[in-house]
Amino acid sequence: MRQLVKLKMKFELKDCLSVIILILSVILFQSQAMSTTLLSEHHTVPESIKKEAKEAFSFYPELENVDIDIRFKKEIKKSTMQAQPQFWSLLKGKKGRRYVIFISKKIKITDSEFSTKHIPFNVIVGWLGHELGHVCDYQNRSSFGLVKFGFKYLFSEKFIKQAERNADSFAIIHGMEDYIIVTKNFILDHANIPEDYKNRIKRFYLSPEEIMMLIDERDKKSDN
Repeated sequence: MRQLVKLKMKFELKDCLSVIILILSVILFQSQAMSTTLLSEHHTVPESIKKEAKEAFSFYPELENVDIDIRFKKEIKKSTMQAQPQFWSLLKGKKGRRYVIFISKKIKITDSEFSTKHIPFNVIVGWLGHELGHVCDYQNRSSFGLVKFGFKYLFSEKFIKQAERNADSFAIIHGMEDYIIVTKNFILDHANIPEDYKNRIKRFYLSPEEIMMLIDERDKKSDN
């Protein structure tokens, strides 16, 4: 009899937990749905930057069937945008992966703060193009390789430089050089952005000279 009571309590507790998880999932889904809109079958984006996202995605036809969510986030430490795979999707292999690109609602660069809605169209497109470059890079890596990528990015400045330049390179190879250059110039020429941050951009990302070299290489390949 006691065993039957315990078994009944066990199932009741399990049922309660299932209901709670279901309710939380519905609430989370609804809150995300309110802030995002479907750009395509596989892409969701905030309504306020739908045009910028559509422009950026147009340069990456190979990502058409890759699940990517672009979401606003209250704050992102040391960055304005951040592309990463959803952890549980790493268990599904490359075809089942889902990626999230977080965008800080207020882009804070050291002491300077910019509202996303006040940043020029081409600059947002350039930033998104860079992050989609990261997604292309991730697609070329195994799930275990992505876990290693995450650890290296946290602890190695040399690896950060390599990863950010790879993302820039993907964007330029896909024809986004004008947007990438505009985005860099927005940072480097902005009077209110401190020199420390500008130096970080120069140190970790491609220089204008390196961008021109990549463009030449890309154009030569297309001519052949």
